[in-house]
Amino acid sequence: MSHKDKIQAARLLQKFKQYLLLEKALSGNTIDSYVHDVERLFAYLEQQQIHPIEVNLDDLEHFLASLHDEQIQPRSQARMLSGIRAFYRYLVLDGYIEADPTLLLESPKIGMKLPEVLSVEEIDLLIAAIDLSKREGQRNRAIIETMYSCGLRVSEACNLKLSDLYLHEGFIKVEGKGSKQRLVPISERAIAEIMDYMTDRAEIDIKPGHEDYLFVSAHFKKKMSRITLFHIIKELAEQAGIKKTISPHTLRHSFATHLLEGGANLRVIQSMLGHEDIGTTEIYTHIDAHRLRSEIIEHHPRNKKRG
Repeated sequence: MSHKDKIQAARLLQKFKQYLLLEKALSGNTIDSYVHDVERLFAYLEQQQIHPIEVNLDDLEHFLASLHDEQIQPRSQARMLSGIRAFYRYLVLDGYIEADPTLLLESPKIGMKLPEVLSVEEIDLLIAAIDLSKREGQRNRAIIETMYSCGLRVSEACNLKLSDLYLHEGFIKVEGKGSKQRLVPISERAIAEIMDYMTDRAEIDIKPGHEDYLFVSAHFKKKMSRITLFHIIKELAEQAGIKKTISPHTLRHSFATHLLEGGANLRVIQSMLGHEDIGTTEIYTHIDAHRLRSEIIEHHPRNKKRG
């Protein structure tokens, strides 16, 4: 591409970023991810001397083939395509191109990877591993119980505010993806853990701008970070002797799976999790079917090995 073309491509990318922020109201993490995906495509197109506006289906298929040659996994390729598809939809909407070249582009075939799920007993072991003699012990207990009780994403838990709590009514207000808000019931046990934590929280001299966040760091005196929560969950799993590879998101998966196993309607679970598309929620029916098959294989007399 010429220098003039590069400047135009950079402007398109900046306008795309503004569109994602102002019109689609996506989170900062999602916007950064989408922009990075498009920049990856731009780098390839520059090598091929192709302007982004002139891209066709063949060009995109060759781009995917180059990702495969770089041994980028199909799941990562599919995620990357999400940003690229969004970019070309934007170009059509703003009149830069007439037809979307990604419409007939097939996503890489990826097998369904079912997320790890903890049993209720394992959740209890995780919480029991928390050392309450440490100054952040009760906070950790409260946040894990709240995440499991309400099926929160890690960012939703870290961004939960005091003004979002309606504990007397048994609800919390959660701000999910795209700044969409939902009311989620919270268990009596989680409420009790939060109330116990409030005593410890009152002793922290919280920095200005962070006073309304529920879960704060006693050391940094500001809202708890996602990285800290990942570290806490990993450490507790090791102490509890849980061999599964888990993360804070495992608590959300466990919440949904236990609801389904208890007989909850899939639409109710969708509403609780804040999924826009019920297809996203349906993965939990696959988890349930997977567990059912495991139970049959283990216990049915025709499946038991002899001797």
